[in-house]
Amino acid sequence: MDRLTIVKVGGKVVEEPELLDQLLDNFKTITGNKMLVHGGGKAATRLAERLGVETRMVDGRRITDLETLEIVTMVYGGLINKRVVAGLQARNLNALGLTGVDLDLVRARKRPVEDTDYGYVGDIEKVNSRELRFLLSENVIPVVAPLTHDGNGMILNTNADTIASRLAIEFSNFFKVLLFYCFEKRGVLADPLDENSVLGELSETECITYQESGVISSGMIPKLFNGFRALHNGVSEVLITNPENFFKGRGTRLVRT
Repeated sequence: MDRLTIVKVGGKVVEEPELLDQLLDNFKTITGNKMLVHGGGKAATRLAERLGVETRMVDGRRITDLETLEIVTMVYGGLINKRVVAGLQARNLNALGLTGVDLDLVRARKRPVEDTDYGYVGDIEKVNSRELRFLLSENVIPVVAPLTHDGNGMILNTNADTIASRLAIEFSNFFKVLLFYCFEKRGVLADPLDENSVLGELSETECITYQESGVISSGMIPKLFNGFRALHNGVSEVLITNPENFFKGRGTRLVRT
């Protein structure tokens, strides 16, 4: 079975040119099929501040009202997506920027209101891999922004870690899939104040313990939740790391309990 490497990049890596350049340089060295999924939440937050729109987060997830939806659509589907695509083209990697709206790639439904009203946030219902598999067969690198749609004309904001996980699960039906979550840290830290306290491996049981103690919190929670979900649904490997180390296989490797 052919291999597919999916790299999800977020945090400061898509905000700081030096880190993004390092990531794209290393991404170029990956052999075989590859795909990139990106976030861009910090850029969306900065634009919201400039426009006087309040940003609200719950457990690392953005509350998306209509004003915020317009902002994330511009930032994710426009600025960040095209910046990444341009960087890949500069490295002679033929890339195509997409959102979950394009090619009916990711269908979602607006998250129902329970304890929290997340607004126009989409929970994924269906992933369509057919067109992306064709692009991969033509040596085109898909670059996917974290926007989805409901099939009735509504764009929805969907967590990029979740999109990467669901794409990895869907493609595991056709490839041996390696999923890399790449951000500014070297991995998951046992001590948030010590950059050198990287956990080489992390099981679900250990993850729950760290979360309960407050060591793991905020945006790391959806990353780990989605990483373990991928492992349980056909994905061969999940690694959390930074631009310097992801192509070396260094960071925090998730393991089944």
